[in-house]
Amino acid sequence: MNIRRIKDYGVFAVATLIGCIVIFPIFWSFMASFFPIGDFSAWPPRLVPTQIEWSNYARAIQESMLLRFMVNSLVTAVGGTIIRMTVAILAAFAAAFLTFRGRDFIFMLILSTMLLPSDALLIENYLTVQRLGLLDTWFGIVSIYLLAPTQIFMLRQFFKTIPHEYREAAAIDGCGNIRFLTKIVMPMARPVVLVLALQSFTGIWNAYLWPLLVTNTPRMRTVQVGVTMLGFSESLDFGPTFAAISLVTIPVVLAFIFLRKRIVNGVTSSGIVG
Repeated sequence: MNIRRIKDYGVFAVATLIGCIVIFPIFWSFMASFFPIGDFSAWPPRLVPTQIEWSNYARAIQESMLLRFMVNSLVTAVGGTIIRMTVAILAAFAAAFLTFRGRDFIFMLILSTMLLPSDALLIENYLTVQRLGLLDTWFGIVSIYLLAPTQIFMLRQFFKTIPHEYREAAAIDGCGNIRFLTKIVMPMARPVVLVLALQSFTGIWNAYLWPLLVTNTPRMRTVQVGVTMLGFSESLDFGPTFAAISLVTIPVVLAFIFLRKRIVNGVTSSGIVG
């Protein structure tokens, strides 16, 4: 057995170990969603239920507004991702292909906002949304996620790798900026855009603090806020709570499953990590 094969086995073993560590909490929470009440106080702790309690899922839906919470999260995550990616693509295209006075200054100004911690802007953002009358609205929830400097930077860097000869040839053929963006640039950047879109969707879907602040009525709560308010924690009956958590993870898991090949292509072609 040569050194290279030993190295490959070592990398595989480490990757498998890290994968198991990451997957274990998801696996246990899914198993816990079927626990009867007695399994939560058992010692040693159980990994699988003694009997499958299907009623946990029925109670999670019937005894709370979980479906409404999921609709709110789905609308805000999908809508916020579409607007966010549209803004990021247009801004990155302008920074990469257009020439105008102050372009680099504006780009650096946008990037400088990455240095501002989100918690420092929390109160001011809340007051702004309140003055605009956007409390308890879907747009109020997604309002602070519409500008993404990190995604603008990543897209701009990828657009810069596209030869400017394409732009010149398109201009000679009478192709305008919008057509050049949609017909030439976007097909080339599709894997990167999908990776960033999934990142945006996951981030907005999992947001907790901001939706908690700008929603005052239970009907407008997002799912991350709603799960903490299910009210089953007064006893050891955590089954419905874990059932709700398992339901909450379904959209993100499905999005990853259907886009996994494109995600790998996007990561390997652009170097996007995290």
